[in-house]
Amino acid sequence: MKSQVFIRSVKNPCVYLKRVSNETFGLVILVLYVDDMQIAAKDKSEVEKLKAQLIVEFSMKDLGSTKRILGMEIHRDEKDGKLWLTQGTYTWKVLERFNMLDAKLVGTLWRITSSINSQQHFGPFGH
Repeated sequence: MKSQVFIRSVKNPCVYLKRVSNETFGLVILVLYVDDMQIAAKDKSEVEKLKAQLIVEFSMKDLGSTKRILGMEIHRDEKDGKLWLTQGTYTWKVLERFNMLDAKLVGTLWRITSSINSQQHFGPFGH
């Protein structure tokens, strides 16, 4: 990754970042976990370019867009540029594992939906 000018995140050693432009979101983010890899960038051509470079260096297969990760389902509306993360399947599996499919529902202090728009910026290192 060093040959690609990626910088390893101090807060998460599985995350690598590469600045590709001076825009707010001008980054390519590469996440490595065991034998899985996620690549994210505002510009899809940057993702394709990195994938092509990695395929030359490593024996790997492109499985397409991520549909599930870490117990979350990823739903995309590319036309409107929206993305949703849900945990419905994971929740049902946990309820089933603990024999709680018939449990009564209870309220929670957390909002059912949270929304982040493209104008919000938290920085690549979490600030």
